[in-house]
Amino acid sequence: MNPLASELNTIIEGSCPALFGVLSQLGKELYFPRGILTQTAEAREKAYRYNATIGIARSGGEAMYLGSVIGRIKGLSADQALDYAPSTGNPGLRRAWLDRMLRKNPSLSGKEISLPVVTSGITHGLTITGELFVDPGDVVLLPDKFWGNYGMIYGIRRGANIRTFPFFTGSGGFNIEGMAALLDEVLSEKGKAILLLNFPNNPTGYSIKKKEAGELARALAAVTGPGRDAVVVADDAYFGLFYDDDVLTESVFGLLAGESEHLFPVKLDGATKEMYVWGLRTGFVTFSALVGGREKEVYSALEKKVGGTIRGNISNCPQLSQSILLEAMGDPGFADQAAEKHALMKSRALKVREVLDNPDFARVWEPYPFNAGYFMCLRLKDVDAEELRVRLIEQYGVGVIAEGGTDIRIAFSSLEVDEIPDLFDIMYRCAMEMQQGA
Repeated sequence: MNPLASELNTIIEGSCPALFGVLSQLGKELYFPRGILTQTAEAREKAYRYNATIGIARSGGEAMYLGSVIGRIKGLSADQALDYAPSTGNPGLRRAWLDRMLRKNPSLSGKEISLPVVTSGITHGLTITGELFVDPGDVVLLPDKFWGNYGMIYGIRRGANIRTFPFFTGSGGFNIEGMAALLDEVLSEKGKAILLLNFPNNPTGYSIKKKEAGELARALAAVTGPGRDAVVVADDAYFGLFYDDDVLTESVFGLLAGESEHLFPVKLDGATKEMYVWGLRTGFVTFSALVGGREKEVYSALEKKVGGTIRGNISNCPQLSQSILLEAMGDPGFADQAAEKHALMKSRALKVREVLDNPDFARVWEPYPFNAGYFMCLRLKDVDAEELRVRLIEQYGVGVIAEGGTDIRIAFSSLEVDEIPDLFDIMYRCAMEMQQGA
């Protein structure tokens, strides 16, 4: 093992043996390389005369550029737009995101969490989390309503055994009891588990309610302990898009951070959906661990491991995207603009609910509960989801997503409010035709 990796492992194991124990073999071997990157960083800070370290071209005191490129980038300097970013991300953006996270998650008050590391979108953050914590044969727990890419990231790429529990209770809430029972079973078998929670959920559009949040935290605390260690990954891709007053408006990460030496929450979030910048591919990974006052040392070690896997994979995330977001977050109109878009998204969700109140629709489907995010789902009656999807697109020019044999996912995020009634009317007509054999 590389001595730099061993050095980081000594810090982590000496501070929290349980955290070291949940690292994968790859996670234990990761480190941030010294050499060119370290020397370049030092030169950026201290080389006041000449800096001949970094592998970019410079001219006139800034990054060299083509006019045809820089002319399409308004409001940013060539260095802000075109230079390399550090492997762990733009330091200013990382601090700004941490400040934002603390404001929006009151449960984090007084708790020590890591400085977020920039990722190339939340999918990249999920991949990093898999590399850090998942060995072949480890169990990743998911509700049975989950984003299909988790299977690729954890099952195919990391060789995990994915096990599921029913997402909903019979009364339409999040199935905390089923989650805890499965987690308890896995911890009894293996002593380690990775639980992935996605609120607001893709595909259902359900986000955990305030009254459920405390139950969830207590349930996780009850089943973990010495020799029973869990990594809880909070995929907060749609964070902030909450539409009901009884929904928890902060991340479950805040509820779990710093609560147990055997519970390790990881927050994955980003600008992708929160700021409507899908193609900028900018996300963040943040850690929490209860390590007896040595949090800063442990977080620094984890940051170096994350920086190492980013360096060894994509080198760094795009500087241009990070600079745009940092500047936008400091814009005086940012908060009002975000509130305006949130109101528009909420109006679409509420319109879907209004339309679905039509009692005729009960003949062909039942909507799953939804209160947040981009999506909602229907459970079909006597109609195959894939057959309905194909018929809708081929005969009516309507695109929806089939999930398994019974469910249809609808992205109301992409529909204008006045388009929503027509969409469901078409779907109802098509489903009735299929029921009647037309």
